[in-house]
Amino acid sequence: MTSVDSPAMVGREAALRALLDAITRPPAVALVEGEAGIGKTRLVRAAIDVLRDGGRTVLLGHCHQLREPFPYGPVLDALRHVAAALPAAEALNPVTGALRGYLPELAGHLPPSPPPPPVDDPRAERHRLFRAVHALLDAAAPAVLVVEDLHWADDGTRDLLRFLTHQPPEGLALVMTFRREDLPVPGLPLGHAYRHPPGANSLVISLKPLDVEAVRTLTSTLLGRSQVTEDFAARLRERTAGVPFLIEEVVRSLLDGDGQFPGGVEEPESLDHIAVPLLLREAMAEQLAGLSPPALHAVHAAAVLKVPADERLIAAVSGAAAPTGAGLLEVLKAGVLLEHPDGQYGFRHALAQQAVYDAIPGPDRQLTHRRAMAALTALDPPPLVQLAYHARCAGEYEAWRQHGGAAADQAAALGDVPLAVELLEGMLADPKLPREARGPLALQLSRLAAIGLSHRRAVRMLRHLLSDDFLSREVRGEARLNLGVLLANQAGAIAEGRQEVLAALPDLEDRPGIAARGLALLAMPAYGAEPIATHKKWMDQAESLLVSVADENPELTATVHANKVTFAMLVGSPDAFALAGTLPVNDPSAAVRRQVARAYSNLCDAATALGHYGPADRFAGEGRRIAEETGALYPAYLVEVSSIKLDWLTGRWDGLRERAAAVVEVTPEAPLLAVDAQLVLGMLALARGEWEEAEERLAAAGPRELDSAFLPVAAAASGGLVELHLIRGSVDAALAEADSAVTRLRRKGVWVWGEQVVPAAVTALLKAGRSDQAAELVAEFAAGIEGTDAPAAEAALESAHGALAGAEGRFEEAARRHGQAHAAYEAMRRPYGAAREAEAEAGARLELDDGEAAAEIIARAGERYTGLGATHDAARCRHLLREIGAGSPMHEGRKARGGRKARGVLSPRESEVARLVALGQTNREIAVVLFLSRRTVDTHVARVLQKLGVRTRYEVCPPP
Repeated sequence: MTSVDSPAMVGREAALRALLDAITRPPAVALVEGEAGIGKTRLVRAAIDVLRDGGRTVLLGHCHQLREPFPYGPVLDALRHVAAALPAAEALNPVTGALRGYLPELAGHLPPSPPPPPVDDPRAERHRLFRAVHALLDAAAPAVLVVEDLHWADDGTRDLLRFLTHQPPEGLALVMTFRREDLPVPGLPLGHAYRHPPGANSLVISLKPLDVEAVRTLTSTLLGRSQVTEDFAARLRERTAGVPFLIEEVVRSLLDGDGQFPGGVEEPESLDHIAVPLLLREAMAEQLAGLSPPALHAVHAAAVLKVPADERLIAAVSGAAAPTGAGLLEVLKAGVLLEHPDGQYGFRHALAQQAVYDAIPGPDRQLTHRRAMAALTALDPPPLVQLAYHARCAGEYEAWRQHGGAAADQAAALGDVPLAVELLEGMLADPKLPREARGPLALQLSRLAAIGLSHRRAVRMLRHLLSDDFLSREVRGEARLNLGVLLANQAGAIAEGRQEVLAALPDLEDRPGIAARGLALLAMPAYGAEPIATHKKWMDQAESLLVSVADENPELTATVHANKVTFAMLVGSPDAFALAGTLPVNDPSAAVRRQVARAYSNLCDAATALGHYGPADRFAGEGRRIAEETGALYPAYLVEVSSIKLDWLTGRWDGLRERAAAVVEVTPEAPLLAVDAQLVLGMLALARGEWEEAEERLAAAGPRELDSAFLPVAAAASGGLVELHLIRGSVDAALAEADSAVTRLRRKGVWVWGEQVVPAAVTALLKAGRSDQAAELVAEFAAGIEGTDAPAAEAALESAHGALAGAEGRFEEAARRHGQAHAAYEAMRRPYGAAREAEAEAGARLELDDGEAAAEIIARAGERYTGLGATHDAARCRHLLREIGAGSPMHEGRKARGGRKARGVLSPRESEVARLVALGQTNREIAVVLFLSRRTVDTHVARVLQKLGVRTRYEVCPPP
């Protein structure tokens, strides 16, 4: 078949310009996403071809589907080629010497290795490595680092890339490609939310399938002739979904030996009778048909190996008696294989590799896999993941079990937990796995899945295995316990998880350490309807059982101890911080430190709920660090979620709504993992006067989930709902919500979690004229938090006392109580809470005829609301100032030059109105939210329409 030239960048011109614009103005970070075959690699290579003559160093790293547990491998492989761009060793940052052990090829170009970090301090070693990579790239500038197929990257590589994106070297452009559908954590190519680095060009390019016109142009470019018919292009797009790689292969398959369509005319009907996969297979078959036997052997060997390989390995796997050099050259010229960096050869695309692999006869495939096993076993170290794959495909099931188990152990030991879970899930899902091997692997999977982030497949797998009777009693008990942990934590199915834990305990009578772990999980008081005394009993039983096995299993000891520390912090115990100091942070065992990471993530959340925001920040930092070191994805994710709530409470609201919404978006099947984010979204909406969203988000935070709610968050959400009902004038609904939340707190017996709902409940009771019940609730709350270390609850108690005093006409006391609450929130650095209490204090002072002091307090509170973006609260303060005749000394931002009527430029008040119009609110509703008259709102809406140049309110978009 006549070769068809590789096409130009058809349909990608704008993307190429954007990519070049970004990476020629470093520092820059560019993410290129798209499905398989869409043209990510071609786009990046086209940009690189333009840049090669511009004096830039281009470094290429690849992530592979069959990856070994080698953290940072793609980046380190790319750096092996940086020598020519480096200055003399003495001019380099000394920290780059830390890379000598990782990059022996550069040893002569690097300074001496710096002194090793302290013993057993992987954090220092990891940070030093990251700094060394950063400094080396800085020295090689201007440079472009490309990492392809990020969806197959190990966690270490993602962490390193995230470090580089946080503050890129001045002369570096970092380009990463990935498939969104294959990411281990949906929507997060770097494992965590990507934040635009300040001072850097940031770009995300989403490549879409080609439209009909682009397909037509591409086809014509491939053929080197005038345009094909529109009908043919439309049919071709329908059959290939507009994926450029498939279009090229299909066009190639349709041409005759002279490079023409049969009969000289393209017939749309010729595409109708075959599905796209078959078209692709036939295209590859036609390419292979003209190859010589040595070339065909080389192609088959490359298809079986699945990942790019060097000539020697391809020769060994091909089994050819004669040298394969000529055959390899032949397939390279034919374009069947491409040369990759470091003398590696492979297919241009995974789809092509699979098509060739499927065409190899079964007996030949097995024989080639056996040769691959023999060749790979001789390597030092042997690639265990690849050996397990080839053993399975060769039908060598015992070798498959051994290599697969060893690969999972190795991956877990190196902190690559997702790879270990993936390997075990694949083996257990395979019907060829021997029955006697399933028990140990199921147990191994359950242990690792409980500390990972992905859970759906592992849950299904473990439930299927537990439904059979081949597991021993001890194995079944531990596997069921780990399933309960997985359900309760990652899956958010608290009730189901607790039932699995309870069901596991009878099978663990002879394994007290494992049983202790189950009891320690049940002891966590934030879930379930049991009173705190029951949770305390479970915690005591867990510690008692652990005594006999403490020295035998440090990980179990750490697990129970982590829960004990979490328990103490959750309930506001005065000794919680002292207990936190006893966590084995520097233990040499990665498994032990994973439990420490889990403890710190829990402590961050618990300390936040208590009002200890500074310590919560420190717990978050430590938890994130240890989780990343040990590959514990779930604790790292929890820290990210808890930080959203912490930022809300401490007034760090910029970009917070987007971060919270992103968390909700990526956890649709585990809503409990997103309750903190839902709470924050609800409270932000409440502060902005967006009632419908506030109600929806707060309800999603769990106040009505009786069995599965996380009670500290559910209680806070109830507080928000009570306030929302009162704003809407629905006192009965507010009382019902308050009664439900308070009843749960009373039943649980942990009143420190009532810091947001108790003051709201007191206000609702007072509105309903139930002052006696309000007083009883305040007294009960005071008794419940006595002896605890909970600054937020103490401030809330002052607020509740102030509300009660104000309702009873004791305004001096009310002003004093609210003033004390205000001071307490200021000391905690909780600005929104401080502003609310200042407002309440001003209300009491107005009753004392101290209008001047009240106006000053209200104005300051209003300015703080404005700074936070609390639109509704700021409007309420302006309304109060107007009512007391103090004018509006609040700063509202500068008006645009040219006066209020400057076209397209909205005043701050008009921006508030425009936002509410865009949300679909009526003028009457806007008037309520912003405390304005209906006529004033009518005027503002008319100005908004005029300035934005639109005719109807339905055309108004939210202002930035």
